[in-house]
Amino acid sequence: MRRKSTGKARQLKTGKIAKVRVVERATVVSSEVVYRGPLFRVLHDKLIEPGGRRNERDVIRHNGSVVILAIDDAKDKKDPWIVMERQYRHAANQFLWELPAGKLEPGEDALEGAKRELAEETGYRAKRWRPLVEYYASPGFLGESMKVFVAAGLEPGAAHPEEDEHIELRLVRLKDVLKAIERGAILDGKTLSSVLLYDRISRRRGKR
Repeated sequence: MRRKSTGKARQLKTGKIAKVRVVERATVVSSEVVYRGPLFRVLHDKLIEPGGRRNERDVIRHNGSVVILAIDDAKDKKDPWIVMERQYRHAANQFLWELPAGKLEPGEDALEGAKRELAEETGYRAKRWRPLVEYYASPGFLGESMKVFVAAGLEPGAAHPEEDEHIELRLVRLKDVLKAIERGAILDGKTLSSVLLYDRISRRRGKR
């Protein structure tokens, strides 16, 4: 049954997104931890949103994560090899192809965390690092920031994944990763956003 709307219709405005990002924050009146686990905690917050509206939200809080788009472009800068992982994800109830990623430790620098995660999961180390993008995967209820780095100049080594990680590694051409995205074979959000943005920027800079 469709509910009857009681609000007024808002006229859509046209324009551009501001070049300078202004952060407006809510005032948290109270915050209660309702669950605490090894990876995250769930909070029930009572707050006053920017603009004065009072609200209550259940939020998953997390230290944040890093994502590594590790590329081997020594022989072909227009179509580099991408380090990909295949592992079982219980929340999705299936195996997923993904970029290497992992959680940050409390207070850990994001770049140092990215270097640690790449080495632990894949064995690779990189000579060159640069940030690509930062985003929130599902900001409606998840407070996890994900910082993406591009790692190049790869040097192979021995991986040391955690005991509960069973990872299949593979080097895949960028064009083949893009084809897999187009046919719906890659469902992982961090991989979709990172690879597509990298490809767009590379094309704009004339590398592809």
